[in-house]
Amino acid sequence: MRGLGAPFLCVLLALAPALAGCDHPPSDDEVREWTAADHDHAEESARVASGQQAAPVSDAGKNDIRQLVELTWRQQCLSCHGPIGHGDGPSGPMLKPRDLTDGEWQASMTDAQIGQSILNGKGRMPKFDLPPPVLAGMVQRIRASRGH
Repeated sequence: MRGLGAPFLCVLLALAPALAGCDHPPSDDEVREWTAADHDHAEESARVASGQQAAPVSDAGKNDIRQLVELTWRQQCLSCHGPIGHGDGPSGPMLKPRDLTDGEWQASMTDAQIGQSILNGKGRMPKFDLPPPVLAGMVQRIRASRGH
């Protein structure tokens, strides 16, 4: 976990209750076969952190990253930028965040610039220390909101 930052740790802690289960054990139908995607990804994270090429992410891994991106959005971005990115979150009227769905703004920004704004913060927006796959997913999520 070293080097992933507090926001990522918060995301994992937020998932803990869901992963812990309910008040009953899972039925045989709910239990799935263990796969390599379930394994600890510390080695791959270290490779990405050192700038080396990451191994391709499996479909299961992509789904996990999408879930982390959505959870990160809900916990870190929604209060200002709103559910889609219009800047209409509960804190939006006070902070007046950028409308991330605006086509002109999106056309003026590269993916790298959007990623740097997330990592370094901008204006009243704090910086967020996200692992590279989640950061890339956040940029993709913002790009997908264009014109919505």
